[in-house]
Amino acid sequence: MVKNRSFINYISDRFYNDFYSYLEEHIEGNHDNLDLDIQNVHNVGEVILTDMEIKMASINDLPGMEIEFDVVIDAEIKVSEGDYHYDDYDLCNQWFLLNCKGNLEKSLDDFHIIGIEVYTQRNKIEKPLSDALVPYINKEELDSVARDFLERYYPEMLKRPMPLDPIELADKMELKVEVREITKDMSIFGQIYFHNSQAELYDPHIDEMVIEEVKAGTIFVDPKAYFLRNLGAVNNTIVHECVHWDKHRKAFELERLYNENATKIKCKVVGGIKDGEKDATGWMEWHANALAPRIQMPLSSFKTKAFEVIKRFKKELETPEIIDVIQPAIDELAIFFCVSRLAAKIRMIDSGYEEAAGAFLYINGQYVKPHSFKKGTLKRNQTFSIPAEDAAIQSLINPEIREGNYIYVDSHFVFNHPKYVGENLLGETVLTRYALTHMDECCLIFDLAIKSDGVKERYYTECYLNRDESSAVVFDISYNDGYQHASPEKQSKLLKEQVLEEYRIYRQLTTDYRTCFEIVKDWRGITYEELGEKVLLNERTVRRIMKGETKGSINSIVALCLALKLPPKISSHIINCSPHSLDIHNNTSHQWYDFVLTHKFPESMNSIRDFLLSVNADPL
Repeated sequence: MVKNRSFINYISDRFYNDFYSYLEEHIEGNHDNLDLDIQNVHNVGEVILTDMEIKMASINDLPGMEIEFDVVIDAEIKVSEGDYHYDDYDLCNQWFLLNCKGNLEKSLDDFHIIGIEVYTQRNKIEKPLSDALVPYINKEELDSVARDFLERYYPEMLKRPMPLDPIELADKMELKVEVREITKDMSIFGQIYFHNSQAELYDPHIDEMVIEEVKAGTIFVDPKAYFLRNLGAVNNTIVHECVHWDKHRKAFELERLYNENATKIKCKVVGGIKDGEKDATGWMEWHANALAPRIQMPLSSFKTKAFEVIKRFKKELETPEIIDVIQPAIDELAIFFCVSRLAAKIRMIDSGYEEAAGAFLYINGQYVKPHSFKKGTLKRNQTFSIPAEDAAIQSLINPEIREGNYIYVDSHFVFNHPKYVGENLLGETVLTRYALTHMDECCLIFDLAIKSDGVKERYYTECYLNRDESSAVVFDISYNDGYQHASPEKQSKLLKEQVLEEYRIYRQLTTDYRTCFEIVKDWRGITYEELGEKVLLNERTVRRIMKGETKGSINSIVALCLALKLPPKISSHIINCSPHSLDIHNNTSHQWYDFVLTHKFPESMNSIRDFLLSVNADPL
């Protein structure tokens, strides 16, 4: 399907004469009933149709391959003077609505006009189709459309939780499934044939494309070309193609009216219909992508099973917190319904378990702990979790982040207070249990937008959660300036205490960095020996650097500030007064040093070193 096909253009070309003749006959036989705006004629004589223009068409989807459509026509009507003493006439315009019907499987050869009336307003269409004969389905209707699909083909799925057998589904729809290689490069994950055809398919035994006879209603599924790898494999693909057969045969038949060689829809691994990049084909693929998991996991049955699984895991793990069970629950549901982990995760959110949004996330190649938040806090295109590079950019361009009240921990910008930030048994800085269950209270929210080349954002509105280990999607991340939780009232007391203490120390600092080091060393209650262990230098070297007996290096000054866990304002003062400075304009490693001094200073030195290693900065 190379481009969008227009039903209106097609019927305008093919049936123009039929419309004209029918309208002409109607006007001549019913002109007394027409309310024409006559200005010049005294006595109405001959009334004839002189021209017409098809303005629009509304198409109603009927069972099988039939369609019903209302065609609105602007008719130019000549009204001649009936009194021979005058030679006047009027040209009047009147809009008419012609109700028509036809069968696409018969190439509209059975087209006929059912009736005609003066157009006043569009009739209400029960099941409207677009001008490309694609059904209108909005996001809110997806579950009801999936339910209707199951009621017609697989009603047992609606009676109790159960996995859907895609081969059985295809059989119920009188379709045939063949699992075989389609292309050598695995770029096509599925094909469905709407007409008998000679198909070109890859034969791995001879490493060549071969021609085979294929019957209408055949679905080919490539077992190796998993749909985006993490959105489901063979089962999802079969259901995906079944949706095309049920919802898009009429659009395909319109294509055949233009191009009789069209035989199939083939679906690329990247998510769009191959050879089709326009709106109509995009919506068709969106339908198949969005409906397939809803058909495999009907909402009512899924909710029943999810409640059962979560209740059981809470009892087995002896916990009241859903974040403790959300990941094993998602995995069990994925296994039960024979879908991917991501599909089950998204369905959990559809079912009201928003905690699933914080499960199975991988940022910077690292696993992010499950977390939860107040319902309604995040929109579908928002997140608490961002990669290090994006965090560095945000710290530079957003003053609120730059001020240093938030530190970057486990891929989150979290309010820096012991209530939310602590240490594990390995001395690593982590979010507290309280923070993980109250992310809306202590973490900043960021907006996501797709920036990958060739990725359609319409499709990925369902895939913002696709931030797992195998995700190929790249996101553009921006700080949500309107985030009302950035400085919640309940944090004001904590913030005040912390700021007052830090400024108490800051006011004691001098322009002599050596004196400053002594002040903060006493404030933290740490010895030279303990500092040496943290910065990987011997006690004597640490003492000499802090007392100014040797200049050391910018790396050693930065490392000492981090080992002392100094707030950004204090560490910045000491570095600026030292013999060294950070070159954040030209030195990439220094840019990352500036970032960790601002947003990771409460963390252990091991955590900070691991982070710097992950972003390819020079080690400290």
